[in-house]
Amino acid sequence: MLENTKINTFVALGDFLRQFSLDNNQRNPEIQNNATFFDSFEALLELSQSHNGWFTKEQVYFAVNSWAEALTEENLTTWLSNYGFSEKETKRVGLILAGNIPLVGFHDFLAVLLSGHHALVKTSSNDQHLIKFLANYLIAVEPELKNRITFTDGKLENFDAVIATGSNNTARYFEYYFKNKPSIIRKNRNSIAILNGNETHEDLVNLGEDIFRYFGLGCRNVSKLFVPKGYNFEFFFKAIYEYQDVIHYEKYSNNYDYNKAVFLMSNFKLLDNGFLTIKEDTSYSSPISSVFYEFYEDLEALKNRLINENEQIQCIVSNDLVDKSIAFGQTQKPKLWDYADDVDTLKFLNSL
Repeated sequence: MLENTKINTFVALGDFLRQFSLDNNQRNPEIQNNATFFDSFEALLELSQSHNGWFTKEQVYFAVNSWAEALTEENLTTWLSNYGFSEKETKRVGLILAGNIPLVGFHDFLAVLLSGHHALVKTSSNDQHLIKFLANYLIAVEPELKNRITFTDGKLENFDAVIATGSNNTARYFEYYFKNKPSIIRKNRNSIAILNGNETHEDLVNLGEDIFRYFGLGCRNVSKLFVPKGYNFEFFFKAIYEYQDVIHYEKYSNNYDYNKAVFLMSNFKLLDNGFLTIKEDTSYSSPISSVFYEFYEDLEALKNRLINENEQIQCIVSNDLVDKSIAFGQTQKPKLWDYADDVDTLKFLNSL
């Protein structure tokens, strides 16, 4: 498939997705294959929470809208311009996808198809409907893709390379099982924010988006704060108060009650605003409904520590306090060229 054809196919998908928004789905008669797919996708979005209790309408529509924004001709052309694609033997690339947030594995799926390979996909049981629907839409736009996409419910077989995402425990299994194949194995990572006390109210409100989007289930969600010695959390709590409605969602509320009880029974000192607890802790990975924090005295020393521990970190949010910082409120809006774990997926796929 020619590169322009690939780009146009995914642009068509972006156009299709732009019809859907939480407030109002608007059918555009000019969109390809709407007669077949519009009503079915609208129904799927409505049913997503029945498939996965964490996939509320708000969260699923946010994911869909994020991909609609990403899949433009300009974005795809900019992304692919960094690579030299040439005709080569098609490889079967196994994809073991995570399911913690909606469409979390779609970037890998997209990269495999754009690189000209065959995607052999094993979805997570937590997110198995959305990506299959989008695959069917892509095939309707470009029928040649039917021979480039395979979904499997069983063990991966007959593949040349693999991209697998899981926990630290499953990663050890993946590394053993796939040791004789080219691979990208992703483990647990967490995102952090570095504050210096000069953040505006708007900055901290946006930080709440980085914490609460997808209920904090993603590796790009901020789960740890680094704050200067003596930092006053009053301003932080005041800013994130507008996210208070999260406590009305039963699954989140149950986690809040449970994790708070565990912390209190262990006599940990907590700060609590009724829907989020924050706890001083050296770990990067905090439970749902909680954020850990640490004090720092020397920013340069903190920078060095983060460099040494970079394999545990997905994103760093700050007002340019460290290199490659992400702006507040932007962690769940990655560009196509923002690779998970900072591993260039397309470069890997091009090398096969």
